[in-house]
Amino acid sequence: MATDRRIARVAEMIRREVSQLLFSGIKDDRVGMGMVSVTHVDVAGDLQHAKVFVSIYGTDEAKSAAMAGLKSATGFVRSELGSRMRLRRTPEILFIEDASIEQGTKVLSLINRLSEERKEDAADDLDPDDLDPDPA
Repeated sequence: MATDRRIARVAEMIRREVSQLLFSGIKDDRVGMGMVSVTHVDVAGDLQHAKVFVSIYGTDEAKSAAMAGLKSATGFVRSELGSRMRLRRTPEILFIEDASIEQGTKVLSLINRLSEERKEDAADDLDPDDLDPDPA
């Protein structure tokens, strides 16, 4: 079993290498339909399995096509990782769509909308007749 530090280092190396492969190595057109970025990599304690979390920006059709392209490129990605990284065994790769960025954007937009509504309510509660134009 690998130490936590080694697991973190291997996860970071996999994240970096898969990001480079997404940019220039994978030739599948489906992967290029949506803007794909690696958000996080979870590596098992025995370094045999790696979950690669990807964020895909685009329409639902582009997201599903990009995920299909990534799943079909899993063997290529694993073989490239094996040649680029010095590990005894190359981990099995599993691509998982990460929707946390979209969820964060939705939460921020809801917070901004509530903030605007509160400002409007505060402005409506302020009655111009209550203001005394001559304070003296």
